[in-house]
Amino acid sequence: MSTDNSTQAPRLQPAPTERNGGRILIDQLIIQGVKRVFLVPGESYLPCIDALYDHQDKIQPIVCRQESGAGYMAEAHGKLTGEPGICFVTRGPGATNASIAVHTAYQDSTPMILFVGQVGNDFAEREAFQEIDYRRMFGQMAKWVAQIDRTERIPEFIARAFAVATSGRPGPVVLALPEDTLWGKASVPDVPRYRRAHAAPTPDAMDELARLLAAAERPFLLLGGSGWTPQAARSIEGFAERFGLPVGVAWRRLECFDNHHPNFAGHVGWGMPESLRRRVQQADLLIAVGTRMGEATSEGYSVIASPLPQQRLVHVYPDAGELGRVFHPTLPIVADAPSFAAAVDRLAPARERTGSGAAYQARRAHEAHEEYLAGQEPKAAPGKLNLNKVACHVRDHLPADACLTVGAGNYALYPHAYHRFRGVGTSLAPTVGSMGYGLPAAIAAKLEDPRRTVVCFAGDGCFQMNLQELGVAMQYRVGIVVLVFNNGIWGTIRAHQEREFPGRTVALGFDNPEFSELARAYRGYGEIVDSDEAFGPAFERALAFANAERLPALLELRYDPDGIAPGMTLSGIRADALARQSEA
Repeated sequence: MSTDNSTQAPRLQPAPTERNGGRILIDQLIIQGVKRVFLVPGESYLPCIDALYDHQDKIQPIVCRQESGAGYMAEAHGKLTGEPGICFVTRGPGATNASIAVHTAYQDSTPMILFVGQVGNDFAEREAFQEIDYRRMFGQMAKWVAQIDRTERIPEFIARAFAVATSGRPGPVVLALPEDTLWGKASVPDVPRYRRAHAAPTPDAMDELARLLAAAERPFLLLGGSGWTPQAARSIEGFAERFGLPVGVAWRRLECFDNHHPNFAGHVGWGMPESLRRRVQQADLLIAVGTRMGEATSEGYSVIASPLPQQRLVHVYPDAGELGRVFHPTLPIVADAPSFAAAVDRLAPARERTGSGAAYQARRAHEAHEEYLAGQEPKAAPGKLNLNKVACHVRDHLPADACLTVGAGNYALYPHAYHRFRGVGTSLAPTVGSMGYGLPAAIAAKLEDPRRTVVCFAGDGCFQMNLQELGVAMQYRVGIVVLVFNNGIWGTIRAHQEREFPGRTVALGFDNPEFSELARAYRGYGEIVDSDEAFGPAFERALAFANAERLPALLELRYDPDGIAPGMTLSGIRADALARQSEA
């Protein structure tokens, strides 16, 4: 006989046992589904470290070499999974080192939680050893910054941190942990696992979107931001196909749409080809989903003007506070990417858009994709090693689900110009342009999915900002491939310098170690490559080593520094700048 549970007395919860703050905190992380934390150990949060001892079967602690590396790994984990990446650092210097990852997570809209040890409340406001007010320090670069001053409130703060990090526009949360909170004891119940709140479009908004699509002659779909899922990507593909929409991806968000899809138009932002720039500028309807359309994507708010875009703008974003803040939209829609994708799954073209109208739109999308493909042939470059050909070789010899990571620098333009990303999880790139990101991100990607091929592109300067994290790859047997672009200069800044002050080069070059030897010091594989003919076989050897030995493999690419970007040379930039000066 069935029983109506609603008539039964509520089930009594067992009385909570007394635990110290560190154990309470780690118990909450387990409840929230955390399976991995990235940390640099510190005495300021010892009770948390001790609590991990009893839960090594549930949470894997990844011991990093420097806090920026730990933070970047947590941020990359958040990008890949959509769940907050968790990082622990000690107070003072540990927190300042980790701040670069918090800034990255904020501008990249990545869910992340940074736990920072803190002096005890009994020493607060005395400038005690390594004391910093984290509310003031992180105030403008995090969604929420708080300090847990009472042991019994730890479950409340942890649950809220997960909700804040993932709701609306995702982003970082920083929680400071005073020593007396962690060492203190309390009998407090756990808080259940958080549930993510989704913002979805209203029926009226979808009706208006349908009317705008019916009236548009040159619509363009621009995708970006975070929180994309494979299902959302498939739904958006169907939407683009039904309406004949050319699809672009925002700056460094190449994973948001399958680059092989016949509607894919290219990477919108700094360095985009003129044909794509015109297509976005001349669109009479721009549907921007998930992206803020920041400075890089809008090319300094010119291709998409602020505050009044020349295109009718449908701006779909999960945070209402962003809509109308920089760009005035024709139609603002408060929705996250999965919810919007589910809604457009049910949207069909109006009757007048069938027949010749539909064929016209499909032809426009096809033309956009053909223009994109036309730029996929490797450009010429000076010297024996052509980086354009390197990027094309990598593109043509990796599995479809391979993940590419980059930090910041002109070298990153090569994979972004030539690689055809397959969708969610295939790219990790900081839109904030932070250096040193590629190697930690590659390690995080491989830890999350050991079966996936992961390749890190890194400039010689970028790589040296976090090369010590090779120790993490060695310790945890992480078989990644690292391509170090060794030209002995701060290339991006050199290009800007030649453009603005041609021929006045100073403080932009440096001597490098032999990176291949460094890789071998970390028990990995290292090889120098300096010609087109040598790259293919070397890349094959590096992949084979990484897969077989589960250790890092590094190829040091030595090339002519004059080849500064796809289709560009430093000498050409200097010549153009000198010519402009002579005409002025």
